[in-house]
Amino acid sequence: MTDTLAQNPFLQPFGTPHGTVPFDRIRTEHFEPAVREGIRRQLAEIDAITANSDEPTFANTIEAYERSGRLLSIVSNVFGNLHSAETNDELDRLAETLMPLLSEHSNNISLNPQLFERVKYVHEHTDRTSLTPEQQTLLEETYRGFVRNGADLQGEARDRYRALCQELSLLTLKFSENNLKETNDYQLVLTDPAQLAGLPDSAVEAAAETAREKGVEGWVFTLQAPSYVPFMKYADCRDLRHKLYLAYNTKCMHANDRNNLEIVRRIANAHLELARLLGYKCYADYNLEEHMAQDTAHVYQLLEQLLEAYTPTARQEVAEVEALARETEGADFRLMPWDWSYYSQKLKDKKYRIDDEQLRPYFELDRVKEGIFGLANKLYGLTFRKNPDIPVYHKDVDAYEVFDRDGSYLAVLYADFHPRAGKRSGAWMTSYKGQWKDPQTGEDSRPHVSIVMNFTKPTQDKPALLTFGEVETFLHEFGHSLHGMLARSTYESLSGTNVYWDFVELPSQFMENFAVQKDFLHTFARHYQTSELIPDELVQRIVNSANFNAAYACLRQISFGLLDMAWYTRTEPFEGDVEQYERQAWARAQVLPEVPGTCMSVQFSHIFAGGYSAGYYSYKWAEVLDADAFALFKERGIFNPDVAESFRHNILEKGGTEHPMTLYKRFRGQEPTIDALLIRNGINKLKGQ
Repeated sequence: MTDTLAQNPFLQPFGTPHGTVPFDRIRTEHFEPAVREGIRRQLAEIDAITANSDEPTFANTIEAYERSGRLLSIVSNVFGNLHSAETNDELDRLAETLMPLLSEHSNNISLNPQLFERVKYVHEHTDRTSLTPEQQTLLEETYRGFVRNGADLQGEARDRYRALCQELSLLTLKFSENNLKETNDYQLVLTDPAQLAGLPDSAVEAAAETAREKGVEGWVFTLQAPSYVPFMKYADCRDLRHKLYLAYNTKCMHANDRNNLEIVRRIANAHLELARLLGYKCYADYNLEEHMAQDTAHVYQLLEQLLEAYTPTARQEVAEVEALARETEGADFRLMPWDWSYYSQKLKDKKYRIDDEQLRPYFELDRVKEGIFGLANKLYGLTFRKNPDIPVYHKDVDAYEVFDRDGSYLAVLYADFHPRAGKRSGAWMTSYKGQWKDPQTGEDSRPHVSIVMNFTKPTQDKPALLTFGEVETFLHEFGHSLHGMLARSTYESLSGTNVYWDFVELPSQFMENFAVQKDFLHTFARHYQTSELIPDELVQRIVNSANFNAAYACLRQISFGLLDMAWYTRTEPFEGDVEQYERQAWARAQVLPEVPGTCMSVQFSHIFAGGYSAGYYSYKWAEVLDADAFALFKERGIFNPDVAESFRHNILEKGGTEHPMTLYKRFRGQEPTIDALLIRNGINKLKGQ
């Protein structure tokens, strides 16, 4: 090893609390050498497996392969996470080098014929009764992973598979970078106070703060959610709402180098070609094989069920909002998408006398953290201690040590709450280090996980005061983090959130249920100035308004699911008009007028760059599960320790060690039905009501 490489922080003992990433010592120039060294080491580990003259066994082949690549995993996790949460031009350029390199390395392993022969031998000759359920899962997943990644391909087909993987790694990278740059580059600058009419003080103060940061006079509104959402909800000026709506919904459609139209075509077609190389009719058939839904028929069955159940109510909701708008705008007024949030909020206020600005003072970020951490303590006995000695990648990030009810160390949690130029939009949970156990020594390597969000920032005069929706998002991502932190698996590839894609949202969406529970809100929701507990009347209004426009929201999610499936159930390459194809794909779920010139697909990172290709329906699939699961908590008490322990043991700790339906039935005692979701959303009523 060269002196330079030996001094690379990734190649030295980290020397940090719990072996956390030494962000304070890592520089951009450290990544590529560490990645290449990680690749070299893993290939040497693979060579040792294939050179073993002993008969292939579960231990010397499957477990040995599972243990390989630890260094590369650490380096690539850090790089990938920073590229999402704290990127810059240097990291963007480096990604163009590293992503194809990592893709090629992955292919070199999955297409290694000697390694696959050993894996195949173990798969065919191992007595399953000699293995634990987790070992059986690992064996099946390892073998199937090789087959699904081209191990059975030969000659030109194998070469083409490699080329497609390389192409997709670059296309998805470019798609994401274009989306982030388009979001960051737009700003709506207002200088006339009259243009701010209707906006709450919090939105105006945030816009003034953004203007100061950018060195601009007046107020600046952006396409980042904490700025965009309040403007669309409260700004009285319809022309400005229209302008901002068009800016948001035409991202990556302009005649510049950030246009994603051709990239969408190429990603969809590359996925199709890859699936057909592997023997599938379409990419959805390939992808759903590793989902609870199993096939396109089950996905469409769910989407059709929801369409039928929710469409009548959604149309009523739209009609009611439009009727209110016409009271002030005239009988001929036509409700457009840029009017929806504005008049919906007015109707909500009229019906329930509640809006985000009433609630914000009770949702100061530090108190919300206390409440959500306290919920984990009530349910699972966890405690969180902020540790300033753990290095972080940005000053806004907090690092917490997490301890179990017996005081034993459990995990490290990073929390990153506010938007900035280097962070992509949205919210997500990720890992810097997964959980695993050493079968020989019994060592339990605990996970380091991170939740990343884009919440309302503090201003010069006020702390960060969250909207109710942001509280729900916090609960959602925290649910994912619990899935990671509570993991008790032997094998990292089956640990935590390494589960079927339509099961991964269960722990996150389950946590959102607590947002409308009075007993939970009363544990933390106090006015940031007076410390007054949130009034019962206000809590009741939250509960009463929980299903406001729920059917419209459901159809919106269904529309995204239909669009996703339309792109990935294609059996022939797409050469048409992206905007027109999108309009046709989701037409049945649209209840507001379409706006020519706008397009979702070109900025739909979930399905074109985020792992949800032919999987966006998962949110609704998991919503059925989470409603059904929470119904048991409602029945026996939302903090019931026995139910919580069962959920922890059967769902959160198990990861992907067994089939998700097996785990769910072990917790719930039955398969889920759609009934609990329909009742929760007010579409159906409980018997006797």
